[in-house]
Amino acid sequence: MTTNKFDISLQDGAHKHLKQLLGHWQGTTKTWFEKDVLADESEAETTVTSLLGGRFICLDTKSSLEGKPFEGKMIVGYDIPYQRYTSSWIDSFHMGTQIMLSSGPQKENGFVMTGSYGNPEYGDDLWGWRTEFQILSDSEFSLITYNISPKGEEAKATETFYKKVG
Repeated sequence: MTTNKFDISLQDGAHKHLKQLLGHWQGTTKTWFEKDVLADESEAETTVTSLLGGRFICLDTKSSLEGKPFEGKMIVGYDIPYQRYTSSWIDSFHMGTQIMLSSGPQKENGFVMTGSYGNPEYGDDLWGWRTEFQILSDSEFSLITYNISPKGEEAKATETFYKKVG
């Protein structure tokens, strides 16, 4: 019997890590708009489902930001040929009508993906955005993001520690 690379990844590789994130999660999101100045702290709820037989996961997130409802959706996968995690991100606050694409390597107990965003109305410079997932246990994971200025300066943007609730 032959086993393909995807089956191996599901059993003991990157796709197994993605499967660990399936379920319903709750946590608290901290948000910074300026370096080291906490702007908001809100409860967050994320449901992670499997897509296309485990090839991808979908994170559906609901929260609030400065008292206003916030929704986001991320599709995450692992690109076996290029050996990197990839994602698409949309939300009701930050991205407007754009989709941010990100990719990056596996890290111990997780993975890191970097993408970029911008708006030509505010200049041609693109900002970077780094998303770090860390699986802390079977019932906890963290999602921390960083803004990266066009000059390369980094600052924490959001931090959420999730606990599995169902």
